[in-house]
Amino acid sequence: MVLKENDVKNEPACTTTSLSNYLWSDAPDENKWADCVHCGMCLEACPTYELTGQEQHSPRGRVHLIQSVAEGKLEVNEQFMDPVNQCLDCRACTTACPADVDVGGLIEEARGQIRQAMPLKGWKGMVSKLFLEELFPYPNRMNSFGGLLKFYQKSGVQNLVRKTRLINIMPSHLVEMEAVMPEIKVPVRKLFKNEEVIKAKGTEKGTVSFLTGCIMDVMFSDINESTINVLTHNGHNVSIPKKQTCCGALHVHAGDRETGRKLAKQNIEAFKDADKVIVNAAGCGCMLKDYPELFREDAEWKEKAEVFAAKVEDVSKYVHDNGYEKPKSEIKTRLTYHDACHLAHGQGIREEPRKILLDIPGVEMVHMPNSDRCCGSAGIYNITNPEMAGAVLERKMENVPDDVDMISMGNPGCMLQMAIGVEKYGRSQQVVHTIQLLDWAYKKDAEKEKSNKGGEK
Repeated sequence: MVLKENDVKNEPACTTTSLSNYLWSDAPDENKWADCVHCGMCLEACPTYELTGQEQHSPRGRVHLIQSVAEGKLEVNEQFMDPVNQCLDCRACTTACPADVDVGGLIEEARGQIRQAMPLKGWKGMVSKLFLEELFPYPNRMNSFGGLLKFYQKSGVQNLVRKTRLINIMPSHLVEMEAVMPEIKVPVRKLFKNEEVIKAKGTEKGTVSFLTGCIMDVMFSDINESTINVLTHNGHNVSIPKKQTCCGALHVHAGDRETGRKLAKQNIEAFKDADKVIVNAAGCGCMLKDYPELFREDAEWKEKAEVFAAKVEDVSKYVHDNGYEKPKSEIKTRLTYHDACHLAHGQGIREEPRKILLDIPGVEMVHMPNSDRCCGSAGIYNITNPEMAGAVLERKMENVPDDVDMISMGNPGCMLQMAIGVEKYGRSQQVVHTIQLLDWAYKKDAEKEKSNKGGEK
């Protein structure tokens, strides 16, 4: 089934009726497609349409397909699944859309129907169950997994696997990921396990709660540590609720909305006493703010989710909006900034990270064309759809300026994907999280202050 442009007509949206081929609850919301007039403003914003030129791989094409299933014109089958699952869910189309049609929400709801109509089987089902159901939701298991990765890196096994080329038994896209896997360090939940609240330095402004994340705390714990350092440096006590869990973004992206709801309930309860919930991963932050959508058919939990979502703030915006101290020490570097999709398109946060970077002495920012174009990471898209993810990454790397030392961003998935791009295309840039640079500048300030005090003695 290949749609052509004239197949998508400007027809009035129909309500979901008994003709609908969505057979389970939580079906795609007709209110989300009602305002779509198939004008085509979204086409240039869509990475998959740009690469394929096929209407079913455009936002309006996907909206048309989703609506057609609701009207009983199409079935939930392989032909429907392919364009829906090929979507990056980057939400650039909603930014481009004059009517703000929530294509990302429709895609996620449609994937929920696909997952129930066509459950994963074989090795895909086993991998999904292992990671999404048995590993990510459990912090202790994630810590053990991190311990295994650390052993792999430190014991010499990694070097042996690479030298003997045993690594090549894996698919090429996983080999690329292994090559840029960050050094595994101590998770902050383990580092601060005996502290109910990590105390602010200097004058206290209040207490915030911090979502450490699942993959984030295992593979990017240094960024979590930098986040805590920056918050406490600027007068904020930091609480790390012990009962928090995975945000559920990867589950919802994969169509497992039921597990997503279970994780959402656990986080809503874990953070119920928080005034602010600080997040340093764009994908996680966007998911937390979208919790009310998961409960649109459950009035009680939707209300709780709305209260929770109102507390959620990305760390760059929170620090920027609450009077952060501008560092004095210089970090001399030329860098460019990549807008993570779920930060720019999902949360509307663009200027705050850039202002923080420019407030660091010595930082020179070089504009990246199409900086808010997806890098191809998209949760686990670069694992499930490696060919399309690789093509999207190639386009992205064409826009990265050659004459920069660093690429800064605010999402771990993007960091891993961009690091693959740097390695694959023979670049030399260091990939960093925005909050890391601010932390490094503060540390240089502290070293200078300590040195000056030592000299005075």
